[in-house]
Amino acid sequence: MPKNKRESLLFTFIMCFLMVLWMSIYNVARQYGHMGADVIAAAWIGFPPAYVFAMLCDWFVASPLAKGFAFKRLVTPGKSSPRAMTLAVSTCMVFPMVIIMSLYGAFEGALHAGTLAVVPMAWLTNIPWNFIMALPWNLLVAGPIARFLFRRAFPEGTVLAQPQA
Repeated sequence: MPKNKRESLLFTFIMCFLMVLWMSIYNVARQYGHMGADVIAAAWIGFPPAYVFAMLCDWFVASPLAKGFAFKRLVTPGKSSPRAMTLAVSTCMVFPMVIIMSLYGAFEGALHAGTLAVVPMAWLTNIPWNFIMALPWNLLVAGPIARFLFRRAFPEGTVLAQPQA
């Protein structure tokens, strides 16, 4: 788990990249009805604005909500194990992010469809589909990879360290 705001921001960059890229591929594949190079290309094209939007939503909305709920209701910092805290916060992050990013996807679909009338039904339909993919992807793949990459790049206690001259 990140230890300060700077570490949290760096970890969020990595985690959002992994989550948004995979969920973009997943949703485009659902839309196209197959998996192929065209799906990956379409997902990659839509990735930059989705990534920026997800980063902002994660940092300013989902993370405060998830940490607030997890630390008040599920785990106690300093008493709960690091693994329990990680699982609690990671699980709690999925709920607001799926709701928010499913709405983002519904608006993106409406842009392609040329009508906003599809937004409510697309949003409500996408939430369960995205949740069943996002939760296991977050807990079993993206989270472990992000933590591994983060700690390899920034060993504990080095993010705020002064550069060596």
